[in-house]
Amino acid sequence: MTTARTARLRRSLVPMVALAGAGALVLTGCSAGGSGSGGSGDGASEFTYLSLTENTAVADILTGLSTGACKAENDALPLKVTNQPQASIDQQLQLLAGQDALPTLFAAGNTPQLLKDLNDSGQVLDLKSTFDDLGVSDDLLPAATSTIDSLYGAEIALPTEFNVEGLWYNKQILEQNGITPPTTWDELTDAAAKLKSAGVQPFSASGEQGWPLTRLVGNYLFRTIGPDALQKVADGDAKLTDPEYVEAAAAVAQLGADGYFGDGVGSIDYDTSLNTFTTGKAAFLYMGSWALSAFNADTNEIGAENIGFVAFPDVAGGKGSNAQLAANVGVPIAVSKKGYNDKVGAWLTCIADNYGAASLGDQGVLSGFAVKDDSVEVPPLTAELQTTIDGSSDSVLWFEALFDAQATTTSQTNAAQLVTGAITPEKFMELVQADLGN
Repeated sequence: MTTARTARLRRSLVPMVALAGAGALVLTGCSAGGSGSGGSGDGASEFTYLSLTENTAVADILTGLSTGACKAENDALPLKVTNQPQASIDQQLQLLAGQDALPTLFAAGNTPQLLKDLNDSGQVLDLKSTFDDLGVSDDLLPAATSTIDSLYGAEIALPTEFNVEGLWYNKQILEQNGITPPTTWDELTDAAAKLKSAGVQPFSASGEQGWPLTRLVGNYLFRTIGPDALQKVADGDAKLTDPEYVEAAAAVAQLGADGYFGDGVGSIDYDTSLNTFTTGKAAFLYMGSWALSAFNADTNEIGAENIGFVAFPDVAGGKGSNAQLAANVGVPIAVSKKGYNDKVGAWLTCIADNYGAASLGDQGVLSGFAVKDDSVEVPPLTAELQTTIDGSSDSVLWFEALFDAQATTTSQTNAAQLVTGAITPEKFMELVQADLGN
């Protein structure tokens, strides 16, 4: 992979950060072997993909592969893309599952539980064993498969994007203030105090969106309690109101109490928070790798060469590690078990071999697939982050990843009140826990 800056970086794809809820999955008369995605038990007769209307990135890449690297596979099993609005994708998947008619590939839906239910009913292909059999398991990045496993409890979806999250920092501001990139929470808060005393806003964040703040709560939990902190809550083995969980909310609330987010954080929207950082008005920004297109753009006033990245820092005495990158997989896609046959296997092999390079080269988007084409040209900052990802073997999710829609909404709409002191850390966690209902 070269590191020359190129105009081929075309757009930013912000992942689904607030998961919509889905009703109970109704799978009447379902089995792994109906007639929905193929013909009479022989598997798929077309390589069908049910895409999200609002996000055509996967469809665009598959279409490109169908006329390029995967032309032979497409000639044998033609690609056919259909679209469904994100708001109704869960209902559509439930309907198709009830009819035993899932497409060959499909966007995994808005909530992890939906795909888990489909898997429990025998309708989803086990991609770990399939990729092992096809000999392409090494084409999936370990950190990406770790994220898939954390979301779904098994490797049953493909990581078409792989967005890692962490603290982006302004190199010049840190150097001017004698600060090295923080690797511990104490170092981070010491740096914030030093910056504020020097008249520099330490953090930029969108309180209007909420999730940039709750991401901090989640990461703190993963560093203190460990990578299974929120799985314990989902399983009913712990509650957000337990003291060690409230500690995380309190730590983030303290950042707000100390004035580290600047003025009016509750009214700051996503674009403004990004602009505050790229115009040099804040030293740190917690954000995902989808922001690379903004960082690499000519409109970035501080320049991509002046931006660095560190994982969320360790917390003293904690069970987690900053080697565990916070991550999400954008719009993961699943494969129909019933639709699988040798021709689908050939398509999957070609995707495994070529998707990473196509995503990075054509769209500037990092995926969970290895980039096997050294001729792909990407900006230096993107290449640096890809190296970080390649060297990571483990990941953690985000605060609301395992929440239902109501708890997610409660969390994100109250985040600004948490950091402005309008509600206490105990109250914040109490509100979210109440909506979880366990």
